[in-house]
Amino acid sequence: MPTIQEQKIIVFTTLGEGDDVIIQHAIKLAFIFKKELCLVYNLAAKKQKEACREQLSRYVQKIKEELPALALSTLILSEKKSALPDVLAENHEGVLIVANANRFKQYSSSLSESPIPFIFVHPESQIIEYNRLVQPMDLRKENSDGSLWCSYFGRYNEAEIVMVAANDKSKEGKQNVAKNVVLSRKLYTKFGIKHTVYKGSRSSFRNAFEVLDHALASDCNLFVLLGSSSITPLDYLVGLPERKIINKAGKLPVMVINPRRDNYILCD
Repeated sequence: MPTIQEQKIIVFTTLGEGDDVIIQHAIKLAFIFKKELCLVYNLAAKKQKEACREQLSRYVQKIKEELPALALSTLILSEKKSALPDVLAENHEGVLIVANANRFKQYSSSLSESPIPFIFVHPESQIIEYNRLVQPMDLRKENSDGSLWCSYFGRYNEAEIVMVAANDKSKEGKQNVAKNVVLSRKLYTKFGIKHTVYKGSRSSFRNAFEVLDHALASDCNLFVLLGSSSITPLDYLVGLPERKIINKAGKLPVMVINPRRDNYILCD
């Protein structure tokens, strides 16, 4: 009979500088959602597995000394970056990945194929409350995935959500944005989640950048971003919009949800 595994908050460790802050954020998220914390290292061919295991063990020992009740595990894998999120989701019940924002380029191929969200955290970030979220709302139907995750933060962490709706000019664009706002408000109302809607001045194409300015000027502590729906070779050359957003966000954590995949859901 197969073993039933607990869903996990995954941390992409580098076994180097910055891991401590990324792990602290992941611990906070593990407590919010009452999930196991899993420290992951994806092993390169030339690395020594035993040395990696020893470093992860030191991380575990330190966490256990401070938080003995936290469910905690480690994984050392050797997977292609693009396949890693699928392996973590399907084989290890990963539901959320926390990663170093300064290494976005290293994780971009993983993100573009991921069925679970990433939260990118700056290694100097001290913003860990995750109780005031800002969500751009554009014309794509996959905004429902972002709203679902916002609702998880509302339900489990009493988070407030601020939506900023795109200001599209076409009739179809306006209708799609309005529909997404209505459906999201219905979801938040169902769970009694405090939320506010503002109308932005830019179209769906530039809405996220406008909303980020709003987030940085407010007391927001998580920016919830729907990633790119299509990726071209030019995007990899000049940089994905997600990368530009994360760079500009600085120490503000950014959650990126992949609209190119069906996303796994959080289980109670």
